[in-house]
Amino acid sequence: MHDERAEPRGDTGSGRPRGTRVAARRAAKRSRRGLASWWADIRPELVVRETLAWWIITRLGVFLISVSAPLLYNRDENYPNVWRAWLQWDVWHFKAIAEYGYANGEPSGAPLAAFFPGLPVLMRAVGWTGIGPVAGGMVVSLVASAVAGIAIARLAQHEFGRYGESVGPTAALMWFTAPVAVFLAAPYTEALFCALAFPGWLAARQGRWARAAVLVALACTVRVSGVFLAAALVAEFLTSRKREWRSLPWLLLPAVPVVAFMAYLRGIHGTWFAWQDAQEKGWAREFTPPWTALVHTVEAATKGHFPGARTDWTWMFRAELVTLLVGLALLAWLFWRRSWGEAVWIAATLGAFATSYWFYSLTRATLLWWPLWIALAVVIQRRPWLGRFYLGLAIPLAVLWAAAFFTGRWAG
Repeated sequence: MHDERAEPRGDTGSGRPRGTRVAARRAAKRSRRGLASWWADIRPELVVRETLAWWIITRLGVFLISVSAPLLYNRDENYPNVWRAWLQWDVWHFKAIAEYGYANGEPSGAPLAAFFPGLPVLMRAVGWTGIGPVAGGMVVSLVASAVAGIAIARLAQHEFGRYGESVGPTAALMWFTAPVAVFLAAPYTEALFCALAFPGWLAARQGRWARAAVLVALACTVRVSGVFLAAALVAEFLTSRKREWRSLPWLLLPAVPVVAFMAYLRGIHGTWFAWQDAQEKGWAREFTPPWTALVHTVEAATKGHFPGARTDWTWMFRAELVTLLVGLALLAWLFWRRSWGEAVWIAATLGAFATSYWFYSLTRATLLWWPLWIALAVVIQRRPWLGRFYLGLAIPLAVLWAAAFFTGRWAG
């Protein structure tokens, strides 16, 4: 009679002891659990994941418009070269600075001193890879818009996290779908500036003044709005419960790149005010009383006399007036909340635009107003139907704005 007990119990006939196979399975399970734990440690937080999802979707949408709008509406000799669609308006000037600098001049003879060097320097640096300065600027804006989107989401979560963990991604979505959001994808300064300003302000709200000052100083290399942001940072420091007086000297740092740029232009043009002179020469940004600037803007928005009879200019000046009302309402809300630093930021921006010959490019400036998009996200958390209402209006407007830009029409 065959005795089963005489056969080794651990032998399954596969040549591998059963105990070894069980141990191997357990080790594999532990390994899988280890991998899951490792991924859980490095996986981006929910706020970041949702924000990046919206960033990808909206970037694809803008790219689709950049391809389709020129093919649909422009049929001259420059098309169907759709890549030409990105080279519009100020992109020409940034490209010229990246290629020729400020001292060597460039073919159009435009007063290039009106533009700060931060973006052109990066356009030139990325363009060295062989893609050219315009494509380099697109890459800069692509990356910067992602960084800024995450920063505004985290800022919203830091300030209003009590409304839920979706308030941050909602703020980013509102920003990504702003009517003028095409300028977050084009080689313009808005995305890069926000990629520095938004995390800088978050650092200030957290009481990390050195980090905030460094980021604001970098923002000052991108556009003159950095000066207003630096003033807002000082106001935030003086009114914050987290201020530390030993950090006060850091607040002087943003003045360094501004003074350095002025000195550089002085060496070329012989005056410390070369930037202001260029603004006046090229864009009529000489000081004008706000009531006079308002009259000029209303005339341009109603009579359509600038320039000629082009309706795109008329409609954009109407948008400037609407934006002015939005900015004033936002400023009133910030004063009501006693958000003094942010109030200084919005007031300084409005003041700068309201004292030019007319309100000009104020619509684009809304992309820099993080309190606006965060406030909108908070309202939507309370009244979700307002979010659907906003997107129902903002997305078509964003498509129209992008189509106008990509076909060479004035888009603010």
